[in-house]
Amino acid sequence: MLSPVLAGLGLGFSLIIAIGAQNLFVLRQGLRREHVLAVAAVCAISDAVLIALGVSGVGLVLQAVPWLVVVVRWAGALFLVAYGLLAARRAWRPSGQTLGGEATGPGSSAHDAHESVPPGRTHAGEALEAGASASAVRSDVRTAATPAAHARLLPVLLTCLALTWLNPHVYLDTVFLLGTVANTHGDSRWLFAAGAMTASVVWFFGLAFGARLLGRWLSTPRAWRILDAVIAVVMIALGVSLVLPH
Repeated sequence: MLSPVLAGLGLGFSLIIAIGAQNLFVLRQGLRREHVLAVAAVCAISDAVLIALGVSGVGLVLQAVPWLVVVVRWAGALFLVAYGLLAARRAWRPSGQTLGGEATGPGSSAHDAHESVPPGRTHAGEALEAGASASAVRSDVRTAATPAAHARLLPVLLTCLALTWLNPHVYLDTVFLLGTVANTHGDSRWLFAAGAMTASVVWFFGLAFGARLLGRWLSTPRAWRILDAVIAVVMIALGVSLVLPH
């Protein structure tokens, strides 16, 4: 028989590893290398709070007020569709963002700058101009490697919180299901909860910081358009599915 910690770890991973709105958002922030730590922390802490609520028996209270889940379902559906439309707009009218790039055009390399030096120029002048050009190239490359628009922290965190707390599946899976299973372990239910919380921490931080390994495949604006198109389809589909009759 599995120990409560391992049982919680396994169930936690099985519930959290899926293509969903929250995971796609974390993946995108990780790819953009934008507020990665804060986003991963918000997701992990939110999951820990929801798990604790489920284990403490709040799930039974929520079952007594089913209209609350209906409200969350419609609010979540509207938010997911709106977010999906924004992603579709980014795919249709891209900002040209990439994770890396090369400087092109006039003065794009120190070699070009050296070739453009007039024959009568002194060696000192050549060195100064070449040094200035190299510095400009480094600046251009740093600019190309940064997403076109670096979003502020507060809007990113609010979006992350909305994707987490306005998702009715979070309450069904994390609060109801996980809380029910945890309480079957009796006095060891909080060990079970600790295992499930550990799964959330490992998953969200691993996804957020591991996303940068995909940067080599997302180094062009076209790749980002494809990613945003996929995000748009998934978000809108999830939003619509929340309000369709089951």
